[in-house]
Order: sequence, then structure tokens, then C-alpha cells
Amino acid sequence: MPTNRHVLLLSGSLRAGSSNEAVLRTAVEVAPEGVTTTRYEGLAALPHFNPDEDTDPLPAPVAALREALAVADAVLVCTPEYAGTLPGSFKNLLDWTVGGTEISDKPAAWINAANPGRGQGAEATLRLVLGYTGAVVRERACVRVPVGPGSVGPDGLLTDPAARARIAEVLTRLTTA
Repeated sequence: MPTNRHVLLLSGSLRAGSSNEAVLRTAVEVAPEGVTTTRYEGLAALPHFNPDEDTDPLPAPVAALREALAVADAVLVCTPEYAGTLPGSFKNLLDWTVGGTEISDKPAAWINAANPGRGQGAEATLRLVLGYTGAVVRERACVRVPVGPGSVGPDGLLTDPAARARIAEVLTRLTTA
């Protein structure tokens, strides 16, 4: 495995206690040797996307997002589905990436934490929008790790060893060709 690979973790949820956040917190803990992770935590601070403001100087939260993307080697997303698609706040984040080149040609993947039969709309929209950004979706790293009741410990991390191993495997697949 390549060493010193940096993965930016993007959560599509603003909800406290989100299962998507639990997946990404767990990813930080189980990252394989040679893979570092950073959780992006500026989703709530992003202004509504406005193409008129997608010019220099960018709004500070947008500049910070794009810098976080620029320094990452890969991107891992975990987002809920809302009304059959991505939550509006996360779509807004992605809209701010379309006008930049920071995510272009970067490996990207997602973990779907929804229960079986749910989340496909978010996946389809994510695949479509990532295509517009120029990200390279690593299909082998896009997986489902359902997070049901009782799956998250008091520390906010997933407790199931198989789920933890699956998340570590995703990071490996995402950071290797």
C-alpha cells in the first residue's frame, strides 16, 4: 500500500449523533498504516451556493473546503439520504466543488450507512455530481455498512468488528490503484 496517503472524510449529515458521523469517526480510528484521515467539519458554515460568489476571493468557508480538498489524496463520503436524494446542505457543499479543480482526478468513494433498501437515491445523486466535479469514483471502495440501533458505542464509534474491518478495507481500496 502506498504510504502517507491522506483521505478527506466528508459527512453529509448535520444531525448530532448521526450514524454517518459514527462511520467517519470510526474510519479515523481504523485507518490502515500509511493512511491519514481528516474529518471535514465545516458543512454548516458553508454559504448557500451562488455562482456569482464562486470567484476570488471566495467566501472563507468555501476557501477552507477547497483547501481541504486540495491537500487530500482521496475523498470518502458518508451521507444520509433525504427525500430520495442527498440532503440539501451536502448538495450545497458539492455545488461549491464544481467550479474548482481541487477534487478533479482524485479517487472518491462512499459508505452507505443506511439500512437495506434505503440510500440508493443518495448514491445515484452522489455518483452523478461527483462525475461533474471530475472525481474518479472507485467503485470497489463504495460499500454499504448499515448502522442500526445499538451499533454505536458511547464513544461514538461503531462497535461491530466486521463493520470496523469493512471501513478499514474501504480506506485501503480507496488509496490503492
